[in-house]
Amino acid sequence: MDISLNIGFVSTRFEGTDGVTLESAKWSQVLWDTRSVSFWLAGRLDRGENVSFCVPEAHFSHPENVWLNERIWSARPRTPLVSRRIRDVAEYLKSSLYDFVRQFEIRVLIVENAVSLPMHVPLGLAITEFLAETHIPSIAHHHDFHWERQRFSVNAVDDYLDFAFPPRAPNMQHVVINLRAQEELSWRKGIPSMCMPNVLDFDNPPNVPDEYSADVRAELGLDPDDIMILQPTRVVPRKGIELAVTLVEMLEDPRCKLVVSHEAGDEGMEYSYMLEEMAEDAGVDLRFVSTRVSGMRKIDARGQKIYTLWDLYPHADLVTYPSLYEGFGNAFLEAIYFRVPMVVNRYATFTRDLEPKGFEIPIIDGFITRRIVDEVRRLLTDQEHRRHVVDKNYEIARRFYSYSVLRRGIRTLVTNITGLD
Repeated sequence: MDISLNIGFVSTRFEGTDGVTLESAKWSQVLWDTRSVSFWLAGRLDRGENVSFCVPEAHFSHPENVWLNERIWSARPRTPLVSRRIRDVAEYLKSSLYDFVRQFEIRVLIVENAVSLPMHVPLGLAITEFLAETHIPSIAHHHDFHWERQRFSVNAVDDYLDFAFPPRAPNMQHVVINLRAQEELSWRKGIPSMCMPNVLDFDNPPNVPDEYSADVRAELGLDPDDIMILQPTRVVPRKGIELAVTLVEMLEDPRCKLVVSHEAGDEGMEYSYMLEEMAEDAGVDLRFVSTRVSGMRKIDARGQKIYTLWDLYPHADLVTYPSLYEGFGNAFLEAIYFRVPMVVNRYATFTRDLEPKGFEIPIIDGFITRRIVDEVRRLLTDQEHRRHVVDKNYEIARRFYSYSVLRRGIRTLVTNITGLD
């Protein structure tokens, strides 16, 4: 791809440390290597002001969208008022797309999960109609689909889901992040797609911790001889964090501290309350540190350092990743990138897409066994074994999940929809 292009990314948000935000930044970096410039439209943004087009109504937590979601994700029929308000919001968002494309002279649109998971139905409709009216070359990057989530199974918007999640749009290429999603998209919608896994820059290992992040462990209240077991995920039920609590309990080592990096609340607070009670009953030192972790480094109102997730990884002794479901699993690659040993639950995408690559990792089959505990204890105590495992996993990931893989895929996608080579 030798001709530079203005690329427009669209989603509900590009902010923080969620998978969509992180992967879109990687795509942007690879596109920048080809002299293409990325611009961003979303309801919340942490990108530069000169390349951002913020439309608050596009965020899934905007009051109008919250009002709509309360009425469409249920067994009740859709009322004329709900239909009218969906159309009104969609029309406004569609006009914003026109303004965005015109202002930044966008040549290619990359839609990040906004026509995949219907967190914001009007936005998906707006994008679909905009593409039908303009035929602008576009790529739909799908991280999750509505049929993968039980909470979307009963609804009053089946017609909109069929129309726009995802759409059969002209000049649109579809990208999924795992093989099962590729098969389901073909079977359910008759839409072909490219399977492009999440990636990291394995050709360039991470920098050693700098002065800013050197005090992470002390700032999180850990003693020098404590064992930092990092759970680098949001606090939602599908992350299976109760398995991590059980693992720490069975290690029977008071130095083990379970540190959870991300926030709760996306799906309510009940799960985090349950984990706190479970940890207290089990005698596990569980720490939620999301108030000290953000998408970028900064100093908060109390003068405390705010770290990034990548500041935490180099200080971790073990990563727990006991997810019950993941579209792919960014934290899996991040632990390998920072050469931190991990323990993983055998979720479906791991079993089919990742495990066959030959990674050497203790694997949970839905519950913690003594075998898992013994393997984890060896990783924590046998330095030679630990070094062999993390180095082997790094080399496997470098072959299959590096930026060079993404670079080849993006070149193919853009050539297909623009004719430019």
